[in-house]
Amino acid sequence: MSTGRPRDLRDNEAEADRVEEQTTPPTPVIYEIVRRFGENEMARPTVSIAWSGVAAGLSISFSLLAQAILLTQLPDAPWRDLLVALGYPIGFLMVVLSRQQLFTENTITVVLPVMAKPTVASLRSAGRLWGVVLAANLAGTFIAALLCTFAPVVTDEVRAGMLEISRGAMAYPWSEMLFRGVTAGYLMAAMVWLLPAAGAAQFHVVASITYVIGAGGFAHIVAGSIEAFLLALHGERGIAELLTGFALPALAGNIIGGTALFALLAHAQVMKEIEAKPGRRRRVGR
Repeated sequence: MSTGRPRDLRDNEAEADRVEEQTTPPTPVIYEIVRRFGENEMARPTVSIAWSGVAAGLSISFSLLAQAILLTQLPDAPWRDLLVALGYPIGFLMVVLSRQQLFTENTITVVLPVMAKPTVASLRSAGRLWGVVLAANLAGTFIAALLCTFAPVVTDEVRAGMLEISRGAMAYPWSEMLFRGVTAGYLMAAMVWLLPAAGAAQFHVVASITYVIGAGGFAHIVAGSIEAFLLALHGERGIAELLTGFALPALAGNIIGGTALFALLAHAQVMKEIEAKPGRRRRVGR
């Protein structure tokens, strides 16, 4: 049946559609996807956010477990640390691909809606999400640390490997920990920004970005918290020492890197385009 349009016109339209499907979405579209995702997350019930955050804390603890398994199986060689870091993305892949709540992802997804509509209500919603997710993430990693310390879930050799990795991760002074946290926060925000255009390559985006974090020894408040908890439970570090030497600088660094740097830059590069088209919303989905 004829559609009433010349065949060459239909062919050109079909070709244009194929080109659009293969083209990376423009920056404003990616911005809108991430912003709307943040709005949806802020609207979720607190109990749902909390349980998802606990699950993320438990899941991300498998990063340290995977690294320790590799450490115990590889020979002591100059390249061993690079291969051990291959275990670091495991927990992040579990968290991101199953859409569990992770604090460092929310440093950009929650901030963009607030910057687009800076009201008291949006600030309150962002603060609620941040507080609940961070507390739930840390509760999950603490449970994992308890299990790895007091329950027969890992062998003594693997536990020793986990402690060895943890000592190395906590060995930096607070000032260096802060800047390592900034780098990790920026990379995590970049990962979130890349995912909408990644399609079937999301696995590779998450694995690549988090591998750099692990191999570079950058400080991630949630992934590093199980290392801190393990050292505390084994009596190797005090709570106050871990709080001032790791938790506070890593947390501040992650927020600075994900929010003050990446989120602000993401907003700045589309700000004029958004202002030029008031009231217009693209129909997008993540």
